[in-house]
Amino acid sequence: MILVLTLGVFVLTATSIVQGQRDTRAYCHLYDPTNRNRVHGRLTLLQNYNTPLVQIKGQIYGLRPGLHGFHVHERGAFGRNCSNAGPHFNPFNQNHAGPSDAPHRHVGDLGNIYANNRGVANLAIYDHFIRMQEKPELSILGRGIVVHADPDDFGRGGNDESLKTGNAGARLACCQIRTC
Repeated sequence: MILVLTLGVFVLTATSIVQGQRDTRAYCHLYDPTNRNRVHGRLTLLQNYNTPLVQIKGQIYGLRPGLHGFHVHERGAFGRNCSNAGPHFNPFNQNHAGPSDAPHRHVGDLGNIYANNRGVANLAIYDHFIRMQEKPELSILGRGIVVHADPDDFGRGGNDESLKTGNAGARLACCQIRTC
């Protein structure tokens, strides 16, 4: 609390940040480790203090027009053309599903992004299941984001791969989620 004296009147104001408790901000610079398809972009992530909502915003360039799977993967390591990022972040051992299927989905299942006819995807994703604070088992900090070549079928493709990856295809670009 801050006490301010103005013309003999006491005005009591509260600060929006309690000591040690702040909004969590992060970023992710997507790149194509093969440099074949030249997919790249910058994402910003925000979780306001004491709220479950994480927002991911940004632009991704160099994509084929249409839908592309978009997931948080277990690791922020990108050797072997993003394969070192591992599988989708799935601490509760669920089948692959769509973003609205929480809590019965991989934590990292964020669905699809759409690239326009110029190959640009403008993102504004809001998710209540992933976290950057207060629940370490759900935290995506230090993990990877991967953009895939094909659309995510939300685990409804009728085969084992659909239940594992959503048949989202090759990994086009990746990045590590880092705090600001």
